[in-house]
Amino acid sequence: MILSRYNLNKISAPGLILPNQDIFDLPEKVLQFGTGVLLRGLPDYYIDKANRNGVFNGRIVVVKSTDTGSATDFNKQDSLYTLLIKGIDNGTEVDEQIVCSAISRVLSAGSDWDSILKVAQSPDLQIVISNTTELGIQLMQDDITKRPPISFPGKLLAILLERYKTFNGSPESGLVIVPAELIVDNGKKLEAIVLELAHLNKLEPAFMDWLEEHNHFCNSLVDRIVPGKPDAQTTAQLEAEYGYQDDLRIVSEVYSLWAIEGHEHIRSVLSFAEVDKGVVIVPNIEKFREIKLRLLNGTHTLSCGMAFLSGFRTVKEAMDDPGFTHFVYQLMLKEIAPAIPYDVDYAAAAEFAGKVLDRFRNPYIYHQWISISAQYSFKIKGRAIPLLINHYKSHSTVPEHFALGFAAFIRFMKCTKNAEGKYIGTNHGEEYVITDSQAETFAQAWQKPDLHDVAYTLLSNKTLWDADLCQLPGFKESVLKHLQQIVSQGTKQILAKEAVV
Repeated sequence: MILSRYNLNKISAPGLILPNQDIFDLPEKVLQFGTGVLLRGLPDYYIDKANRNGVFNGRIVVVKSTDTGSATDFNKQDSLYTLLIKGIDNGTEVDEQIVCSAISRVLSAGSDWDSILKVAQSPDLQIVISNTTELGIQLMQDDITKRPPISFPGKLLAILLERYKTFNGSPESGLVIVPAELIVDNGKKLEAIVLELAHLNKLEPAFMDWLEEHNHFCNSLVDRIVPGKPDAQTTAQLEAEYGYQDDLRIVSEVYSLWAIEGHEHIRSVLSFAEVDKGVVIVPNIEKFREIKLRLLNGTHTLSCGMAFLSGFRTVKEAMDDPGFTHFVYQLMLKEIAPAIPYDVDYAAAAEFAGKVLDRFRNPYIYHQWISISAQYSFKIKGRAIPLLINHYKSHSTVPEHFALGFAAFIRFMKCTKNAEGKYIGTNHGEEYVITDSQAETFAQAWQKPDLHDVAYTLLSNKTLWDADLCQLPGFKESVLKHLQQIVSQGTKQILAKEAVV
């Protein structure tokens, strides 16, 4: 039996939270760009929870922007999916199973553009949410009369223009727009790009005024580990236990945070915030962003190469290794926390770091290191380089665990391009695909015969880092030393030495 609206009355299992049928009659208040597991495990979860509590009372139309994959699973399941929340919360084990009904339908930008524009014409629409990856919020030449425009900002501008025309530029027709892409000032950057595109498309001044005055682009920060589908064995067990098939089932950790920058009007529109303390709407989210981006994402990024090259496939598997745990602890508390480029209380950072370590150890979350490595160089640039620069503002010594993590990153990025155009790395005879827009740069650097030349070429590349890292005292030498050790000994042996320090 496949999970669907009309099979809900046939499903009965202890502890499983099911939606009421009246939820399917709620108006579509949200337009969401992205079908990914993070959106379904965090913003969509909050909205579903609010609907079940009779608070927000609105559903989500999801726009699938890319041509990869399909919406078939969503269509056959009436966009229902099961969210498994598993982990430890303040010493108590949590195991929740929720059939989420926040999504009303999934539309393809390529084939359903007219239907998407009709959503823009709806008086019920209030909110736009997005997660189009960290590369999605970029300015590119885009004609918004195309059906659809190429870029996400182009699509958003076309929707806002359609809405402006439909409601004659009324103040009430403006939207609250909350991007969830993990970049600094995501709301402000998206707004700036949309405004620039409006100028490039020579849109009328009255529309520009409406766009700026009556639409609210909110900086936001999302924080929840949502690895995606459970493994095949767990899936089979769940299907046998609960009696239905769900091809959209996903797992998440217990911890959740959606910090949104906004005032009272935004709070009133985002009324789902009332039902979960994980939604925080405040005038400034910089503190939340810095702590999360550096301590969680920065640690993930700087330890990813070490973990993967050591043969660990999941974060939990790596955290079971004493050497890796010591490496992460030293990296996070001794090097990252003191270098956060923001006025963050060290005690608060240390407390959050403790939570991060507990989250990394969650026995129910199978977070793949290869997934964390996606757009690796972009993440290093955004999450790690500001820490490194700030470290050197107050220290003359090299952050050795940072340098080790950076060296492992360089070794992970050693790759060649295959006949299919994919960049392939090799570790202990095992191949892996490198998903990185700068992979060609690393492939060319690794053609140099000497490791010194490899390290110098990459560390001095200002296009990659917006800085010449060779100018940082001792950093190049330390990275080279660690890279030589990684190539000659392997990361597993290096971690074994960490375990006895």
